[in-house]
Amino acid sequence: MARQYRVDDLRYLIQRLRDPESGCPWDLKQSFSSIAKHTLEEVYEVIDAIERDDLHHLGEELGDLLFQIIFYAELGAEQQIFDFDSIVHGLVTKLIRRHPHVFPEGTLESVIEPGSRVDSPTEQARIKAVWEEIKAEERAAKGESKTLDDIPLAIPALSRAQKIQKRAATKGFDWQHLDQVVEVVREELVELEAEVEINDSTAIEDELGDLLFSCVNLARHLAVDPERALRRANDKFQRRFQGMEELAEQAGNDFSQLSTDEMERLWVEVKLAE
Repeated sequence: MARQYRVDDLRYLIQRLRDPESGCPWDLKQSFSSIAKHTLEEVYEVIDAIERDDLHHLGEELGDLLFQIIFYAELGAEQQIFDFDSIVHGLVTKLIRRHPHVFPEGTLESVIEPGSRVDSPTEQARIKAVWEEIKAEERAAKGESKTLDDIPLAIPALSRAQKIQKRAATKGFDWQHLDQVVEVVREELVELEAEVEINDSTAIEDELGDLLFSCVNLARHLAVDPERALRRANDKFQRRFQGMEELAEQAGNDFSQLSTDEMERLWVEVKLAE
């Protein structure tokens, strides 16, 4: 029976790859910054497998992402900043601290009393409030005293807008009713149209940004993930556009030479077919 490799084997493998005398030339050249883009690609591939319900390949994609994490841990160990064990220790410590409703005594072994209810709306609201309070304390301990201090700049803009709005909402800065959010979206569209009439490119960009930000706010109030919604819209457009090209090809036509009206008819035909 073939040997079942474990996390320690993966750590050893990466140490071998980074061995100055016998390691891999490509791996030896890497640094935190050089592999960051690869990490982002691996995250997207994990999400893609999940959204396509491709669970057969999800394990493989998670393995690729795990490789990135262990690689960072090895780089940290080489520079005596951190290592894999300290990463795990810090993570477990943080999760225990953030879940007092599961670990009441602040230890991994402590348990809640039998029969305790954590699924009631009141208890869930309390748990969420405690979670935000604990995270605020953690931010303060890191010198991040402002509400929005620790929201990463590098995450996709739609996701960052959502995080900014959710964090601001914890301080009471939020619309109370959906119709108010819808009205803001309408107002931002009117302001954008006004700048388009003037043809001020800088102002157009600003107003378009405001419109997108307000649309993210609308998505949040509708309990919709804007990043996922836009990915689905992208996939839908791609599917329909390719369907239009296929219909044109079947009719012996060059799609790029069709008139706008002909393209519109194909678009409607593909939509109806769905």
